[in-house]
Amino acid sequence: MALTAETESRLYHSLRAAAGAAAHLVALGFPTAVAVLARPGSSLFSWHPLLMALAFSFLMTEALLIFSPETSVLRNFSRKVKVRVHWALQLLALLCALLGLGLIAYNKHLNGKAHFVTWHGLTGLLTVLYAAGQCTGGLLLLYPKLMKNWTLAKLKLYHATSGLVGYLLGCASLMLGMCSLWFTASVTGVSWYLAMLCPLLTSLVIMNQVSNAYLYRKRSQH
Repeated sequence: MALTAETESRLYHSLRAAAGAAAHLVALGFPTAVAVLARPGSSLFSWHPLLMALAFSFLMTEALLIFSPETSVLRNFSRKVKVRVHWALQLLALLCALLGLGLIAYNKHLNGKAHFVTWHGLTGLLTVLYAAGQCTGGLLLLYPKLMKNWTLAKLKLYHATSGLVGYLLGCASLMLGMCSLWFTASVTGVSWYLAMLCPLLTSLVIMNQVSNAYLYRKRSQH
């Protein structure tokens, strides 16, 4: 029996709502698990995984889910409020990432280890630099008059697209971090695979959200 267009639409929105709710849980649950594992304060290194998990799993994910039509915690607020909260969360994510990067670099210096020689280290460095550039670019949306030759719609499209790339870089960095000796020594078997699914799930949810909000809509206008 074929489903009607209305039924398909309801099913689709229900699935997106369920996926968004799961993303909220993962965004909070993943850094909580990392905090239990790392025991922040037990060593200088222990702050690095926690800060990076907070930056790219919790703060950045929530900053993007703010605009979700199904699961935004500010769904009943104006877009202006959502934009301000988004910018504040992104700024906090950047600060956590910079602090996490600085601490791991200092820790390696103290232990006489080489800097940024692994894929995780290189991807992490690239991600933090990219996030800094993305936050700077976000100022153009707060003050669009700075870019007089660009329409606001085009600025939003480019910001959303480049932001998605930055978020995927962050998820990739987290996944590479879970391949490190520190993580694999403590998390093994099914638990390791479940941990790897966390950034994968949130990245798929964010990709779907951004694609539906900007990319698919833009394509349908042509």
